[in-house]
Amino acid sequence: MPSYRLAASAEMLFTGLPFIDRVREIHGRGLDVEIWDWTTKDLPALAATGATFDSMTGYIEGDLLEDDGIERFLQTARESIEASRIINCARLNVHGTGLDGNGQSIRKREVVTGVEWLKAADTLARLADLGAKHDAVFMLENLNLPVDHPGTPFALAADTIALVSHIDNPHLQLNLDLYHAQIGEGNLIETVRKGLPWIGEIQVADVPGRCEPGTGEINYARIGAELKALGFDGVVGLEGWASGDSHEALSAFIAAFGD
Repeated sequence: MPSYRLAASAEMLFTGLPFIDRVREIHGRGLDVEIWDWTTKDLPALAATGATFDSMTGYIEGDLLEDDGIERFLQTARESIEASRIINCARLNVHGTGLDGNGQSIRKREVVTGVEWLKAADTLARLADLGAKHDAVFMLENLNLPVDHPGTPFALAADTIALVSHIDNPHLQLNLDLYHAQIGEGNLIETVRKGLPWIGEIQVADVPGRCEPGTGEINYARIGAELKALGFDGVVGLEGWASGDSHEALSAFIAAFGD
């Protein structure tokens, strides 16, 4: 029996349905649910579905580096904590910078200086302290640069592991997205092993295409076996599109990571 839980993104599955029905479909399969921008959702209605929500966006605006961006980042993180209470969401997801509606970095950086690394670490330490004060958990997610998120600072899994392990606060965890890591770095099992003490969630989708396991090159059954052997007790979330029918996509995901 795996010690981790399985979840799926309602943003990327059952896309022909109203959002609340997507949540119901995922919940009906016995999986936890994940959402993105909470400001566009009827949170009381989502809470009424009885679904368990594992993650949601943990900020709305801002970034880790610019003075005005840092204050906005922390302010909207506070607002996100309050929103998370409505659906009892376990974790709040953040990135190395603010992203626009198409997932693109608002303030792109091709090179990050040492001073900027220190500033980002300070901002994330403040975020972790905010989480500790309000009994909330934030996660820093890695992204890929070549395909989906060019110019995003602190995007690589190596970057997020370095920052989160340096801060080493249980209120700041890793959201290790293996789809992004495969495109950006590869060596997935070793990356999981390296980040394990700080991982709250592992998100998955296959490469190329960002669809369910079995549609691309990643051996997710082997990764699932490794997570069981390591005793990983967080969440594994399907953060991918369905290549066809969403129920079939969930079945493929469950087959790779279930019993």
